[in-house]
Amino acid sequence: MAVADTVSRRRFGHEAMLLGQIGIETAPCPGDCGFCVFGESHTQIPKNTLSMEEILARAEAFTRRGDLYALFLMTMHDFTNERLLEIIQAVRKCIPPETQIVVNIGDFDIAQGQQLRSAGVHGAYHVCRLREGTDTSLSPEDRKKTFRTIRDAGLDFYYCCEPIGPEHTPEELVEQIFLGVGYGCFQHAAMRRVFVSGMPLSDRGQITELRLAQIVAVVTLATLGCQETQNIAVHEPNLLGLTAGANVVYTETGANPRDTEVDTSSNRGLDMPAARKMLYEAGFTALRLGNGRKIALDLPYLVESAVDDVGRDGV
Repeated sequence: MAVADTVSRRRFGHEAMLLGQIGIETAPCPGDCGFCVFGESHTQIPKNTLSMEEILARAEAFTRRGDLYALFLMTMHDFTNERLLEIIQAVRKCIPPETQIVVNIGDFDIAQGQQLRSAGVHGAYHVCRLREGTDTSLSPEDRKKTFRTIRDAGLDFYYCCEPIGPEHTPEELVEQIFLGVGYGCFQHAAMRRVFVSGMPLSDRGQITELRLAQIVAVVTLATLGCQETQNIAVHEPNLLGLTAGANVVYTETGANPRDTEVDTSSNRGLDMPAARKMLYEAGFTALRLGNGRKIALDLPYLVESAVDDVGRDGV
């Protein structure tokens, strides 16, 4: 962990990245993942879709300071392509040009990938999860096919070793880590499976943040030969991971596959002031923007940005 932290800070120049995600809908999902609250065989979450006005308001809140590297838009595995493109185009117009747009959606083909790129999308998050096809109803080969689609469409490929539980062997973790490396992921990461009572896999338990940080360190060192990898994330955000090689945290609003609340910003989701503070406390000195520019992450900026966010939200 110490070696990974040192290597990562040299590699990324003590720069961190802030990412935000809006879960734009909830519905019983045919992916039926045993670790996800939206799985159609066990979900208790009511069906809900954010209006365009709600999506744009949340996008504006995430980007009002101009320090968000990328805004993620998340759907269920099945999604309506036309509505997604409309949302992307509207969001693109309301956020700063330096903030990139990334999608976290189900499998898609090259034609859809090219449409996403034309609409203003820079990247896509996609994973062949641990025990895909066993703990989920999705096809590992379909997931990998989408990896190729992402790259062929000219999009940044965001990847993660996830969702890690106590039962996963080192061999399984290594195989999944190097799957992302093999496809030249722009972002690699590690994420633990969050214990949610009543989920099919809840009886398997949850790893500690310390174990997650150790895996983050392995991911960090395993990607040193991957020139495409530009950042390392830890999810959910925590200081141990940010001192073991990670330099990225996610803030979240709307739907969250690890949260029983319809809007995760009132429960598990990290907000922007808390995310900035976590990166500052971890010792990062700058925030990297989507256009490559940097913002100094120092105490005056931390205080100023927090006051601005709180003041505008009326909290």
